[in-house]
Amino acid sequence: MSSSAAETVQGYLELSFELGTLSAPETEQACLAAGALAITLCDAVDEPVLEPLPGELRLWRRTRVRALYPAAAADALLIVGLAQRLGCSPSDIDVLAVADRIWEREWLRDFHAMRFGERLWICPRHEAVGHPGAAVVRLDPGLAFGTGTHPSTALCLQWLDELSRTQSGLTGCSLIDYGCGSGVLGLAALALGARRVHAFDIDPQALLATHENAEDNGVADRLRTYVRAEDLPARCDVLMANILAPILKERAAAFAALLPAGARLVLAGLLAEEDAEVAAAFDQWFDMERYAQRDGWVALSGIRL
Repeated sequence: MSSSAAETVQGYLELSFELGTLSAPETEQACLAAGALAITLCDAVDEPVLEPLPGELRLWRRTRVRALYPAAAADALLIVGLAQRLGCSPSDIDVLAVADRIWEREWLRDFHAMRFGERLWICPRHEAVGHPGAAVVRLDPGLAFGTGTHPSTALCLQWLDELSRTQSGLTGCSLIDYGCGSGVLGLAALALGARRVHAFDIDPQALLATHENAEDNGVADRLRTYVRAEDLPARCDVLMANILAPILKERAAAFAALLPAGARLVLAGLLAEEDAEVAAAFDQWFDMERYAQRDGWVALSGIRL
């Protein structure tokens, strides 16, 4: 909702309930039909979820639906009517009054510049980094996944910072960001000295966000987005993939075909119990090892044989 629209409504009413066995698309339609301004599906407990498979709507095992209505609509009949549409009891729906705010700016309170390693910073546009020699990526939270707050993304950013400080470094390298999300990994590589980034994602919103973020950081001429994985160039120096373990295992041979001997590979988005199985899928082509673990998430690194 735009800020001008928000100003015309003096507060909101949030109706929330667990999705249970209900269909997510049909539930969203029922909420909209009852007059919802916005609908959010969120984790009812604390179960992380990453990029879905192509064409898949991936939800948590316990999903909570939050539907926002104008405060003027507050009425017992609204709750009864929504319950009837959903086929549940009105007592299953929780009600919360929500104060009016400029929603587009709410994240400013919690999202601040973050440091990864020694030089790399991910910084929102409203802040500045004054550290000498800092490599800064300007990035605000958006619809596409990836600002560095998730442990698997943080591990990848840390790895890039470490590589940039080695003798071989990132200077002049070409890098593939496979499953780019917001483009944060590719942008970080460019800030640290990479020559060129090739960013691929199955989500058009992610590709749009990556392109816009590259423009905002003044590196759009060095970053190219791809809608088809088969169009990615071969013989790049680094490939990073921060996606789900089943997809990584499926892509092992394809990743090997994109990289020459000596090229580096980073795989993230893995839970600790998944790393051995994923590493085994790549052992035929790469010398694999566990790079690091954070909050139950693991990143693997490898060198093309």
